[in-house]
Amino acid sequence: MANNKRPETLERITTPELARAFIDEQLAALRAQIGDKKVLLALSGGVDSSVVAALLIKAIGQQLVCVHVNHGLLRKGEPEQVIEVFRNQMDANLIYVDAVDRFLDKLAGVSDPETKRKIIGKEFIDVFAEEAKKLEGIEFLAQGTIYPDILESDGVKAHHNVGGLPEDLQFELVEPVKFLYKDEVRVVGKELGLPDGMVYRQPFPGPGLGVRCVGAITRDRLEALRESDAILREEFAKNGLQGKVWQYFTIVPDFKSTGILNGKRTFDWPVVIRAVNSVDATTATIEEIPYALLHHITKRITSEVPGVNRVLYDLTPKPTGTIEWE
Repeated sequence: MANNKRPETLERITTPELARAFIDEQLAALRAQIGDKKVLLALSGGVDSSVVAALLIKAIGQQLVCVHVNHGLLRKGEPEQVIEVFRNQMDANLIYVDAVDRFLDKLAGVSDPETKRKIIGKEFIDVFAEEAKKLEGIEFLAQGTIYPDILESDGVKAHHNVGGLPEDLQFELVEPVKFLYKDEVRVVGKELGLPDGMVYRQPFPGPGLGVRCVGAITRDRLEALRESDAILREEFAKNGLQGKVWQYFTIVPDFKSTGILNGKRTFDWPVVIRAVNSVDATTATIEEIPYALLHHITKRITSEVPGVNRVLYDLTPKPTGTIEWE
């Protein structure tokens, strides 16, 4: 595993100058490794895969084929942002796969969290493999492995499909940021010109909103989750909490309670707000949100999101609660 040890000569990338030096070094290394061959990349829109895509576009242009799979479990506006940034602004060779119905049909009626994760993971690999088989001349698979992935999982980054692709798809790996920590990847991404919304994107679970739509996923509850999450993110950005709070999101559990709307009784879902601070996700503390802001967010969610009549704030640190609910 000598090739998976961070080089002692690699200085911590903390400035634009160091990022530029790293980018120049990687561009030369990528061109030497790939030559005139083609590279395939599963582009989620997260910071790791986005930085790898931007590096490869700069190094080899149209020889990179990006596949963005929309499984219906992304946050509001994320598929559109991937298309806008990579296809429209960077002229990437991007394949967009609308697999929303395929994923949600497979997940219908499934409430066990681990089973949901396995379905999402397997379906993603199946879709990606199907797209890969349609392409000719692909010899390399790029992925957004970063150094903590190597330290924690022996180099396998499951949500980028390594180890999960069918045996007949034998690609050589391209992993240009595998010796970098997350903060270094962000510095490099900023220097490559990626938008702040992508570079400073919050940690996001591999199964996406699937683990925040607690219980069996339904399309209407998933939409309530997506809309309430968008409101929370918008209000945190407006009120200076976007860079201050490590991770924040909403959860919509699979139960209802009574409420009142326009003088009539309702029976709708609650939305739970989760906002935590952490360094490495092993422990987490709760961010104290001003009550005036919580009241404002509550009013927006209950008036703008169909099917919701309550907003709750999760005050549980880790431990005893995990950061995600599933």
